[in-house]
Amino acid sequence: MTGLYLEEFEIGQVIRHPIKRTVTESDNVMFSVMTLNPQPLHIDFDYSAKSEWGQPLVNSLFTLGLMIGISVHDTTLGTTVANLGMSETVFPSPLFHGDTVNVETEVISARASKSKPDRGIVEFEHRAFKQDGSLVARCRRQAMILKRP
Repeated sequence: MTGLYLEEFEIGQVIRHPIKRTVTESDNVMFSVMTLNPQPLHIDFDYSAKSEWGQPLVNSLFTLGLMIGISVHDTTLGTTVANLGMSETVFPSPLFHGDTVNVETEVISARASKSKPDRGIVEFEHRAFKQDGSLVARCRRQAMILKRP
């Protein structure tokens, strides 16, 4: 277990996650098909070649999941009770097949639970960048985290 307990999170702390991931065509098509998303911008190469992007866009929900997934090892692995919500999710730049994603997480707030003495709530801001430094996703996530036993 590598996750942090509630007491280990400091407001303003920025964690730069060492895991990076290159997104493949297979990732994008499989995720889109598995989630029943028929958007041709993701799965139809002919259609997307005629779009303003000239190529398939990576499904934004895959990007969101990858961003949060990359953060788990250094933040909440084994210490999270539940995700409580996500807000302010944006995708300011496109992500394409072959782009490599790296992620950083900032701790926005942390507080003890008012109703459960063994846990608290941490708000994170996750930010994903591709290899040229472009921000491709940002999300605030609220999670219920265990206190140190």
